[in-house]
Amino acid sequence: MDYGFAGDHSGSMETFESLVRAEFAPKNTYLNTASTGLLPARTVAALRTAVEAAAAGAPTDMFADVEASRAAFARLVGVPGSRVAAGASVAVYSGLIAASLPAGAEVLTAEGDFSSVVNPFHVRSDLKVRSVPLERVAESVRPGIALVAVSAVQSADGRVADLAAIGEAAREHGARTYVDASQAAGWLDFDADAHDYSASVAFKWLFCPRGVAFLVVPEDLGGLTPLFAGWVAGEHPWDACYGPIDELAHSARRFDESPALFSYAGARRSLELLEEVGRDTVRAHDLALADRFRAGLASLGHEPVPSPGSPVVSVPGLGHRQGRLSRAGVEVSDRAGNLRAAFHLYNTAADVDRLLDVLSA
Repeated sequence: MDYGFAGDHSGSMETFESLVRAEFAPKNTYLNTASTGLLPARTVAALRTAVEAAAAGAPTDMFADVEASRAAFARLVGVPGSRVAAGASVAVYSGLIAASLPAGAEVLTAEGDFSSVVNPFHVRSDLKVRSVPLERVAESVRPGIALVAVSAVQSADGRVADLAAIGEAAREHGARTYVDASQAAGWLDFDADAHDYSASVAFKWLFCPRGVAFLVVPEDLGGLTPLFAGWVAGEHPWDACYGPIDELAHSARRFDESPALFSYAGARRSLELLEEVGRDTVRAHDLALADRFRAGLASLGHEPVPSPGSPVVSVPGLGHRQGRLSRAGVEVSDRAGNLRAAFHLYNTAADVDRLLDVLSA
């Protein structure tokens, strides 16, 4: 099978193909990672083992899986594990950051960004939330803004934010930055250390089970109050099960949610696979397929939303074709009237061509 791999990256083509073949066996043309990533075989096996062990009364050490997942995500985004909290939802972490802001604080967001990123700021009626087009976020940072909140990659259409420019503008005006990397972590060279806060779910490009999310905070913990701290947020969790927690974790673990343990049992293996393949290899593969699709769209007379350097391609006016494509065994999304295709390491050049063939019919 032709995996459409492009470029000379770490690991041989043969190793890449053999890993993908061993881990993924979709029964359809699955081009919908921006919604949900496929689970690798090793992850499915880990989930099965964890569930069966729990049913037998001898559960595996899934808290060790949480710590291994935390460490793997930290390596992926370039920060120490002590700066990473483990949870289940970006919206929860957005709410935590929103709650830390003083009344009257101004927040700058991108128009049409994902609701889990922006809504927690809007429900606080005492905050001033301003939205501008994604391309104007950096130039719209001004004195007095407390926080810039933006997705690294837009869910609706795959546009990639200019995080370097946004970060520079925020530092110049004394604003903090909060970046949702849910559509970026796993393929984009995302540096969490360049931002004050960042969060990501893991069930998309990190192909983990649902119920896994991470928050990255500064070394000084960013002035956040652990509002939802439960027993797992204690420095010594098993001694913090009853009454108020005497000593919160000295690290970002004080922001942990009680983990969905079975999901983390699988996440550990998914993140392990990503490290084996390598993010650079994944990015080159994904972008080559996206570019192949863009070229094919041009030959059909369609123009996608400009999203250079992104594996997410969104085509205006074709969202209504999603149902017909699904019936033909091609899975994509209808987002805001656009047909959205997302290409990941388990996709092939043949998958791209199949999508184009059905669209041309």
